[in-house]
Amino acid sequence: MPARIRKGDEVIVRSGKDRGKHGKVLRVDPQKQRVYVEGLNIIKRHQRPRPGSPEPGGVIEKEGPIHVSNVALQDPRDKKATRIKVIEEHGKRLRASVRTGVKI
Repeated sequence: MPARIRKGDEVIVRSGKDRGKHGKVLRVDPQKQRVYVEGLNIIKRHQRPRPGSPEPGGVIEKEGPIHVSNVALQDPRDKKATRIKVIEEHGKRLRASVRTGVKI
C-alpha cells in the first residue's frame, strides 16, 4: 500500500489539542504510524549542554509526533481536509484528492 502522507505534504490536524491547525509534514515514521508537523504538538525537552554539539543546553521546544489517523491531507485547491485515492497514469501510481480530483 502506498504512503498516504509523505514528507512535505500540507496536512490539517483532525483531533487533539491542535485540532483545526495546519502545517507542513517534517518527517514520517511509518513503523510507529506517526507524523511530525511543523509548529504543531510542541513538546519541551530538558537537555544538558554537550561540548562540541551545535545544540545549546536548557529547555528546548520541538515538534512531537501525531498519529497518522489524527491528520488529513489538505486539498491544494480549496484548502480543506480530503482523503486520497491512488490513480494510475502512464504506468505510474499517483495520489489524487478524493474531494476535487487534483493530483498531489
